[in-house]
Amino acid sequence: MTLQSLRRWNLAGGVITTLTLLGAIFWAFPLYWAVVTTFKFEQDVVREGIDWLPIRFTVEAYYNALFNTKLGLWYLNSLLTSLAITVLVLISSAAAGYAISQLNFPGRRALWWIILASFMVPIPALIINHFVLMADLGLLNTLTAVVLPQLIAPVTVMIYKQFFDSVPKDFREAALMDGASQWQLLFRLYLPMNWGITTALAIITFIGAWNNFLWPFLAITTEDKMNVTVGITQVTDAFGVKYARQLSSAVLAGLPVAVVYLLFQRRVTQAIMLTAGIKG
Repeated sequence: MTLQSLRRWNLAGGVITTLTLLGAIFWAFPLYWAVVTTFKFEQDVVREGIDWLPIRFTVEAYYNALFNTKLGLWYLNSLLTSLAITVLVLISSAAAGYAISQLNFPGRRALWWIILASFMVPIPALIINHFVLMADLGLLNTLTAVVLPQLIAPVTVMIYKQFFDSVPKDFREAALMDGASQWQLLFRLYLPMNWGITTALAIITFIGAWNNFLWPFLAITTEDKMNVTVGITQVTDAFGVKYARQLSSAVLAGLPVAVVYLLFQRRVTQAIMLTAGIKG
């Protein structure tokens, strides 16, 4: 490679790096502005001009969000529903993926095609059906109503099936010869061989359940049963909008997901790559 070519590559790399940096700044600026605003007094938030940092530092907005709202209860509701969704989705998806991959039963191929077809239907298109069904079952305004419709996870089933298909048949035959049941095969052989995938799917499922807003917003009307993403919409004031208070509630609502992502970034990336591989 000639010196001129190297210079061209360096110039192209510099341009790409600069554009990437500008894109990152453009993306992160609203988050930065929201966090900075939470440490301002309300009168400083609405004053003229732009203050890149708080003129007077305060944690009043966070104090109000933590002690003058039901944020703790909303956290608990979100934690319960998100954990329930994560556990049930993983168990049902692993069982369905194992059955379709390893068992022969009538309607196996039809079931697989139904799962593939359901993957092509966007979940928001089913909102009305979910609402009518939960109303008919008398489950509206309960945490059960929040959980049940979110158990539809065809992508997770497809990922498990693909992995189970790749497991050598010799392992299964050896376990069957030792008298293992199908449940033992699933939980003692197949799942332990892919704890990495299961962990990645668990993290991304939990994050998705925690961040979900539309369905919990429709299914729950009682403030005590709201999850945190819906509950923070109730942080209002009789004397007008309080930007710092509302933004502090939003920051606290998103904080657990941000912590989970930072701690398990590699697993989240793995899950996204697995999902993208299925969609591809």
